Amino acid sequence: MRAHDDMVTGPNNSAAASASTPTETVPLTAATLADDPRHHAAPYADALRRLADEDWLRLHVPAHQGSCEHAPGLGNVVGEEALGIDFPMLFSGVDQENWRMIDHTRIRPIDQAQALAAEAWGASRTWFTTNGASGGNHIATTVVRGLGREFVCQRSVHSSVIDGITHADLRPHFLHPRVDAGLGSSHGVTPAQVEHALSEHPSSSAVYLVSPSYFGAVADISAIAEVAHRHDVPLIVDEAWGSHLGLHPDLPVNAVRCGADLVISSTHKGAGSLTQSAMVQLGHGRLAERLEPLVDRVVRSYQSTSCSSLLLASLDEARRHLVTHPDAISEAIATAEDIRGRVRADVRFRDATPDILAGRDAVAADPLKIVIDTRGAGITGSDAQYMLIRDHRIYCELATPSALLLLVGATSPVDVERFWSALQALPRSESEPERPIVLPGRCVKRREIGEAFFAASEVVPAAEAVGRVSADALAAYPPGIPNVLPGEELSEETVTFLRMTAEAPSGYVRGAQDSRMETYRVVSE
Repeated sequence: MRAHDDMVTGPNNSAAASASTPTETVPLTAATLADDPRHHAAPYADALRRLADEDWLRLHVPAHQGSCEHAPGLGNVVGEEALGIDFPMLFSGVDQENWRMIDHTRIRPIDQAQALAAEAWGASRTWFTTNGASGGNHIATTVVRGLGREFVCQRSVHSSVIDGITHADLRPHFLHPRVDAGLGSSHGVTPAQVEHALSEHPSSSAVYLVSPSYFGAVADISAIAEVAHRHDVPLIVDEAWGSHLGLHPDLPVNAVRCGADLVISSTHKGAGSLTQSAMVQLGHGRLAERLEPLVDRVVRSYQSTSCSSLLLASLDEARRHLVTHPDAISEAIATAEDIRGRVRADVRFRDATPDILAGRDAVAADPLKIVIDTRGAGITGSDAQYMLIRDHRIYCELATPSALLLLVGATSPVDVERFWSALQALPRSESEPERPIVLPGRCVKRREIGEAFFAASEVVPAAEAVGRVSADALAAYPPGIPNVLPGEELSEETVTFLRMTAEAPSGYVRGAQDSRMETYRVVSE
C-alpha cells in the first residue's frame, strides 16, 4: 500500500524524485517512529482479533472453522487463539467492510498495515507476501522479465532466484562475489564490478544483488544504486538476511533507504514474523515509480487467493514490535556484542568479523550475526554444532568445517551465560582436525539455464555425473546458494562437496532428486 501523506511526512517524500539522488528521497528513519501512536497499532492483526471476539456460527473455509473442538490436534499445534483468527482473505468485516477514512480515502486494515510497514522501512510501497523471500524472488525475476531478458546478477543469489530465472527464461550476466574459502562463506560485489558488467552488457535491464550476505557482510548499496541509475536500470536487492536493518541506529541502513528500487525482505528471518511471511518493498525515484504497476500486477499473480491471515497478521505485529520497542533491539545487539567480545578475548576461538569486513565489497557487518572461527580450537564447526545440539540443546544457524554462525533475532536477546558455558565445554582434539574443502570452484557453463532445465534428462550415478551437464540447480543448504546451475558441467570437486554436504548431520542439498546425492539428474546426451 502506498503510504499516504499523513502516514509518511518529511521534506523529501517524493516518489518521482530523481533516481540519481536516492538518499535524498528517504523521508524518515525508523528511530523517529517509536513514539508515533499509529505504530502502536497493528491494524490488520487488531481487526482479526475484533472479528474473533464475535460469537460466529462459521459456515466457510477453512474447514476447522475456528474451533479446537473440531480440530483438537491442530489446536494443540497452533493454539486456540490462532485457530480463532484464521479467517480467509476478503472476509466481510476485515477486508470488505472494515474501512477507515485516511486522507479522505477508504483504506482497508491490510492496506493500513502495509502502509505502516512502508513507513517503518522507508519504502514508498510495501506488499505483504506469504511464500517467503523465495516467493519474493520469483516475483522480482518476473518483474525483470517485464523489463527485458538480459540482466546483471550476483552469482551467489539464493536458489529461488535461479528458479525464477529458469521460469522467466532470463539471460543473466553473473557477477562473482568475494569468497572466503577458509570460513566457507561468500559475500558481496563492489560498485566497480557492477559498473564493469553494465558497460560490458549494455542490453541489461536490471541489476540483481544480495545484501547482506548470509554471514552478515553488507554491500555498498548506495554506491551500487548510483551506478545502476547512471545506466538507467533499476537495482533489485535480495535483503532476505537483512529484514531488521534500518530499524535501529546501531544497525546498518537497509537497502531501500540506500536507493534500491525493489527489495525482497524475508521478515521472519531477522525481524520476527512467522515462518514463510515476507515483504516486497518499493524504493523511491523515477525507476521505482516506473516499476510499481508491474510489481503490483506480478505480486497479485503470485499471491494465493487464500493467503494465511496468520502470516499476514504476523507481519503487522512484527512491525509494531520492532518500531515501538527499540530497547529490545538494543538489548539483542548488546547480548550479541557480549558474545563477540568474549570470543575476541578467548584463546581458543576467534571472532571472524574482521574477515567479513576484509574485502572492498563490505561496508558494514550485521551486528546480530556472530561468526565464530573454530580453526585452531581443536574442533570443526560442524562437530561443534552437532555437540551443542546433542549435549546442550543449543541450535546455531549454520556450521561449516571452519566456523559457527549464530543468528540473534532483532528483539530476542541471548542467554549469554548458557551459550558461553556450552561453547567452553566443547571438547578439544589433541591434533587439529581435518577440515575438508569448504566451497567448490566455479562450474563451467555449457548451456543456457532454461534450455538445460527443460531438456530431456536422465539420472546417473555420482561417478558418471562428473563431466556431464546438470539439469538441476543444486544448492548446499543452508544457505541455499546454488553450487551448480542447470547448464553447468558437474566437476568432481562439486560432486564431492555436495555428497559431503548431504552426509552432514544438519545439511541437505536443495534441488536434489536424491537426498544422499548418490545420483544426479543430467541432460541426456
